[in-house]
Amino acid sequence: MQASVVTLQEIIQGNTQYIIPLFQRTYSWKKKDWEDLWDDISYLYGQENPRPHFMGSIVKTQVSPNSGVVNKYLLIDGQQRLTTIFLLFAALRDVAKDQQEQDLSAEIDKTFLVNPFKKGSDYFKIQPTQLDLEYFQSVIRGKIIDKENTISQCYFFFKRKINEQSYSLAKLTEVICNHLSLVNITLGNDDDPYLVFESLNATGQPLTEADLIRNHLFMKVRQEEQQTLYDRYWLPMQEKLGDNLTEFIRHYLSKSGAEIRNNEIYSAFKNKLADNNPALYIEDLYTFSMYYAKLITPRLENNSSIRKYLDSFQRLEVSTIYPFLLNCYDDWGNSKLSEKDFIEVLKTLENFLVRRFVCGIQTRGLNKTFALLYSQVQKDAALNSEPFIKRLKISLQKKDYPKDNDFKEKLITIKLYGGNRSEKAKIILGAIEESFGHRETVDLSDSRLTIEHIMPQKLNDKWRDYLGTDADITHQLLVHTLGNLTLTAYNGELADKDFSHKKEELHKSHLEINKYFDSINSWQKEDIEQRAEYLADRVIKIWSYFGDDSLPVNETASVKDTKPKKLIIRGKQQTVKTWKDVLIFTLNTLYDLDPEKFQEIVLEFPRFLSKDDTKFRRPQKLENNVFIVETNFSAKDIHYFCVKVVETMGLSSEDWSVEREPK
Repeated sequence: MQASVVTLQEIIQGNTQYIIPLFQRTYSWKKKDWEDLWDDISYLYGQENPRPHFMGSIVKTQVSPNSGVVNKYLLIDGQQRLTTIFLLFAALRDVAKDQQEQDLSAEIDKTFLVNPFKKGSDYFKIQPTQLDLEYFQSVIRGKIIDKENTISQCYFFFKRKINEQSYSLAKLTEVICNHLSLVNITLGNDDDPYLVFESLNATGQPLTEADLIRNHLFMKVRQEEQQTLYDRYWLPMQEKLGDNLTEFIRHYLSKSGAEIRNNEIYSAFKNKLADNNPALYIEDLYTFSMYYAKLITPRLENNSSIRKYLDSFQRLEVSTIYPFLLNCYDDWGNSKLSEKDFIEVLKTLENFLVRRFVCGIQTRGLNKTFALLYSQVQKDAALNSEPFIKRLKISLQKKDYPKDNDFKEKLITIKLYGGNRSEKAKIILGAIEESFGHRETVDLSDSRLTIEHIMPQKLNDKWRDYLGTDADITHQLLVHTLGNLTLTAYNGELADKDFSHKKEELHKSHLEINKYFDSINSWQKEDIEQRAEYLADRVIKIWSYFGDDSLPVNETASVKDTKPKKLIIRGKQQTVKTWKDVLIFTLNTLYDLDPEKFQEIVLEFPRFLSKDDTKFRRPQKLENNVFIVETNFSAKDIHYFCVKVVETMGLSSEDWSVEREPK
């Protein structure tokens, strides 16, 4: 058996062919796997001097030589990643062709995809299993026979990704070829390929990065110290963190200021250990692991004020802040940071994260931001005498920190309920309740306390009649927004009852947030919007802006008092004169970005989009000639709708915005 680290280019160039044996499963990577690979490639593309990125391993054995000169290998392991790479190259080839880069397109095709001077099965550099063979070869030939097949979907996924940004296709090709690396294992004549495959896919747990680190670390420790260090430090740390141990080590390494990616943990650890006493290093790991245990399990923190924020971070799902928090926890533990200042740090982070969540700002880049943040804030201490908290706020202001106008607008319009958004909505509603100044704190972990929709999630006939002609439109736009949500322990009693019944039940509530309904006699569209304004104003005071908020008047004006002049989607600008223009151009663009995802919008908003124009009063067909959109809406409804479809497409406020001016 021979093993070596090679680049992708080294294993696929030349007259080579990889044959996937019959005992392998068919191609099974899904969108999540493709996204992970593309994220790694995008990261490498953005680096000036990227380090080799380890993709894993392939295991192969050479097939007996035949009369040709094609080097054939039976691919024992690694077929999923290697098949994906070939589909990525096919997409890159076709995008290059579409962009008139004919030489690059031909080079990719003849060098990486096929053996150009061979015929028959020898023509293709990889031979999938029989069930995949026809679909795969149709992609490589550029004559796709089934667009719904997983192999074809993979190809179209990468083609869309390459087209999304203005990549240099030559540089992208170079990154894939020379900066993605594999461990290339070639079996000898005495190795049984089938048995090797079985062992590689055995049910036993493979070694984790933490296992590799433990083994390497204790090899550096003197033998007489090993058992003591293991029992005192490593074993308690391992038992406390369990499956989170590897991720803890990544965050521990990142706290020094270097962003460590998942595939770099072991190599970064070895580099770090080279300059440290291994026994002291193990002790330091243990110390920080106890802080980390509180970050991932807030109930372990005895201080209730601190525990409240740790619980909030859990609900916000923001492990990116952990490297920074590990340093702050240690400063508090060593009395370098007072309890008051530590709580203010946590409060500032919550403010920053809640505003970004509400405004739909994507988390990309935050890993690097928080890996560097502590050292940056500490560095600033040498430049001036401002306290730590003030330097922290100054630094965070520069990291896409939303201002009040955007924050309030999104608070009123975004979907706050459903999926992982519900826990974040609880943070906002709980903070509103606390803002009334109770002596009793709101325990969001109390399972009896749930989010209630005043207008129910599903309309019955009574509610539809109550809401009037545009009941379905009101429901689709507002049902999951802030104005329609509250906290209660009476969820079962409320269900889909009419508003008068709900008002009676909410009157029994001890929560101040529900006292609002005592003075409300109806629950129509205008009532929901009015409450949203009221709650949003409270939220802005709770997480008040800690920067210089100087904005032109027209930027804070409501939608109904403005007219659009420019629509910006994914960096592309379009002049618009009416909100109808905004609606049509937004939908056409979103369909082009991802037709498959667009179907979700059609299903979620049937009063806005359909294939049947008889449903609408003022229909207009989109450019795809498939879907019709209703255009008979107010400016506010169009804005609400566009915000929601952008959310559904997984885009952020950075990807879609409308420049407006006063009417």
